[in-house]
Amino acid sequence: RPHTLPRRPAGRRDSSLPPFDTRRDELAMDAATLGACRVTAPVPIGTARGVRVSSGSVLARAPVRAVANAGRVCAGWTRATARSDALGARDAAASRSAPWTRAARVTRGSQNIRRATAPNGDGVGSASTPPHFVDSEADLASLAAKASDDILSICVFGASGDLAKKKVYPAIFALFYEGHLPEDFVVFGYARSGMTTAEFTDKIRASLPCRISAKGDCSKYVEKFLERCVYQAGQYDDPEDFKKLAVAMTEKEGEKKAMRVFYLSIPPSIFVPVAQNAARHVSSGSGETRVIVEKPFGRDLQSSRELTAALAADLAEENTYRIDHYLGKELIENITVLRFSNIIFSPLWSRAHIRNVQICFSENFGTEGRGGYFDNYGIIRDVIQNHLLQVMALFAMEEPASLDAEDIRDEKVKVIRSIRPIDMANVVLGQYKASNKLPGYLDDDTVPPGSRCPTFAAMALFVDNARWDGVPFLIKAGKALHKREAEIRVQFHHAPGNLYKKQLGASSDMNSNELVIRIQPDEAIYLRLNSKIPGLGMRLDQTDLDLQYKAKFGDGELPDAYERLILDVVQGDKRLFIRNDELEAAWKLFTPVLDQIEKDNVSPELYPYGSRGPIGAHYLASRYDVRWGDMS
Repeated sequence: RPHTLPRRPAGRRDSSLPPFDTRRDELAMDAATLGACRVTAPVPIGTARGVRVSSGSVLARAPVRAVANAGRVCAGWTRATARSDALGARDAAASRSAPWTRAARVTRGSQNIRRATAPNGDGVGSASTPPHFVDSEADLASLAAKASDDILSICVFGASGDLAKKKVYPAIFALFYEGHLPEDFVVFGYARSGMTTAEFTDKIRASLPCRISAKGDCSKYVEKFLERCVYQAGQYDDPEDFKKLAVAMTEKEGEKKAMRVFYLSIPPSIFVPVAQNAARHVSSGSGETRVIVEKPFGRDLQSSRELTAALAADLAEENTYRIDHYLGKELIENITVLRFSNIIFSPLWSRAHIRNVQICFSENFGTEGRGGYFDNYGIIRDVIQNHLLQVMALFAMEEPASLDAEDIRDEKVKVIRSIRPIDMANVVLGQYKASNKLPGYLDDDTVPPGSRCPTFAAMALFVDNARWDGVPFLIKAGKALHKREAEIRVQFHHAPGNLYKKQLGASSDMNSNELVIRIQPDEAIYLRLNSKIPGLGMRLDQTDLDLQYKAKFGDGELPDAYERLILDVVQGDKRLFIRNDELEAAWKLFTPVLDQIEKDNVSPELYPYGSRGPIGAHYLASRYDVRWGDMS
């Protein structure tokens, strides 16, 4: 039953309580006092949300004064069951299998710190172990290094392909270079190409860039990393080859407890045999096995269900990580921080103040030899159904109960399920054509002649819930456009009244505020305001309050999305990965419109290579009294 501390009369001070120190951002409680509560994580002072406990339930809505006295905290919390015991057992198992960095980010003033439980056999989830705070990434790395009896084995399937060479291996190397991997780790590459380990390491050596770092000489880190790399050739459908891989991995791991991470950097046509053979023959015998699956996750609802069922036959959902690299970008992670940690935005984030939301993605290049793959999917499947829909869900979701992965993904699923079925009248398709000596889509030799595959799509989506009722979410993605950019643009209602109508003009676009989150390139967040131009008279103009990431946080390169996501897999953090019911809801939304496009054989509107896209996209926006904001 819910119970709370009795309120003390106004004006009286309970001398038994220590003074409340508002300067502290978190309090590491005495584990002996809290033993009965079995708390496994420190409690931030001043928050009203819960913390996970080892039984799988959540202690929610803690009175702030209760946490000031650890001796009374168990009586002061309202207890609410939010997870089943099975989930608690799963998390505990995941913690034991990933002892190096079970951590959650918190904030102390302007300083980023990580909160981590001790890596151990007496560590993770132990009621008698007090929480441990680490104040820097170096401390986190040293904490990881203490797990001397454990080893991390990463196996990249499709290691000879472009994705592995350009993204996966550089990301793993960057994590090693920055000290985010445990002391003992090994990276296996598996592919059909016949080559030795030496030949393979020579092939990937040039793709391992170093960021500017105080560690200095990069070349020695490259050599140390390549010493951990092993290549194993084999077929993707031959169980015997997978058994040989298992033997090779076991030889490297020795007697240590091994976590194995499999990265499926392979075409979707062979996802199932590789995942099944890896799970059946190469899974860790002493630790946990986690599998990273690259998009696309099917072509429609039916194929997605078949893929999910095939993977589920040998892989548990909690060990499957469906990666969408867009969710690992810095500004995407900042969406929830911007909204839920800044009170000025909380009352504005609804239909009462927001007129429309634009999520735009543009590339200034075409398919460039990838037309065979792209033509089988098109821009809607390749970008909108996954990348942009996930961004929209993060933007529009309600505040989650906690930063736990399941709580966040619960809210995202609610948004996707609330989106109104897509009307073809709200969809515009385009295909780029040759212009200024630049080839058109059909000029690509890998594209089937006469293909009507869209390389551009724009659509208006509506979330039918109380917060967003009637607000158009205008989604746009295209190739071979005038610039490379991705952004979220929030246009607010214009200020009521006619006080400055003469100076601002009648157009709502001229006097409404905008919040822009630029995802790439040149990451930035800026707020557009109306302001008086200095001088005599009353002249108004729009001014940007601009946060440029490079100017604020230095010229250092931001971590690549793949770095963040691979590290999250190692740590067992699934916040940025797609759950099976999310995938199901996304395909339920898009499959009907995709089927109609193919059934009606819709002809896309042609637009010149390097232009702003088809004219129809502008008519679509004007239907809702909106002008695309990325046209500058």
